[in-house]
Amino acid sequence: MNLLIEKFLLHIKSQRNFSKHTVKAYSFDLKEFAGYIQGLGVDSPQKIGRMEVRGYIAFVSGRNVSRNTLLRKISAVRSFLSYLLSNGEMENDPFELITIPKTEKRLPRFLTEGEVGRLEDSNAPEQVNAKEKNYFFAARDFAIFTLMYSSGLRRSEVSGLNIGDLDFYGGFARVMGKGSKERLVPVGDKALKALRVYLDTRPKPVSPGLPLFLNHINTRLTDAGVALIIKKMARRARFARTLNPHAIRHSFATHLLDHGCDLKSVQEMLGHKNLATTQIYTHVSLERLKEVYDKAHPRAKKQGIG
Repeated sequence: MNLLIEKFLLHIKSQRNFSKHTVKAYSFDLKEFAGYIQGLGVDSPQKIGRMEVRGYIAFVSGRNVSRNTLLRKISAVRSFLSYLLSNGEMENDPFELITIPKTEKRLPRFLTEGEVGRLEDSNAPEQVNAKEKNYFFAARDFAIFTLMYSSGLRRSEVSGLNIGDLDFYGGFARVMGKGSKERLVPVGDKALKALRVYLDTRPKPVSPGLPLFLNHINTRLTDAGVALIIKKMARRARFARTLNPHAIRHSFATHLLDHGCDLKSVQEMLGHKNLATTQIYTHVSLERLKEVYDKAHPRAKKQGIG
């Protein structure tokens, strides 16, 4: 079974352009599934039936995981079994007549414009350098945050940037997104300025083919490293809640729509394949608009009767 799983993982990575995060998650999920069915005495794909699949779903559900985690695990198993069916390793689809739970729809978390300002003020390189004498990455961290908020990049897109991907004259960055799809995104003047300051302090050499952001051993900063930097910046700004890179991406999209940017342009900048994925931000903006209306309009508030 493990050999078939490895073939499937190679297939979704090389043929279907799944992201490395999805491949890693699917690898974990499928090995868990394989361990579960082996515990039932199932040692070949032909023996996997509806009962085994239902049993696995019940097994995962019993651990009180989130709905999205459950759905991801089901998706991993379903994709794997479909792959086995198409390659003649199985004859019947065990998922036939199995009802799949619906996706839990949550509005994305985002920062207010005031909170973005707090993050910038608390993490300005001169501020950090004055307080933390032994921290040498203030310019890098500030450049990462301003770039993410300016351009709505995923953390993997940030860590994957090379110096040559920046166009300081045109104000663009060339980004490799999900599914190895390349796109150009605009970069604002504030982020470009922060990037110039960082490049002046970045270890040499500085040439187009080298990673843009480096870690403490002068190798490419990882996705996890980007996430840790954002958490550290939130602590400096004394945020009560934790902050992750995706919240900055959500903030980018929400604030653009708040200020009148059209949905199609936001979709292109975010690198979303489907417009429906981007439309969730319209709900966020409408919720905020309703709050402002309720507070500001004299006839919006419910009046007492009597």
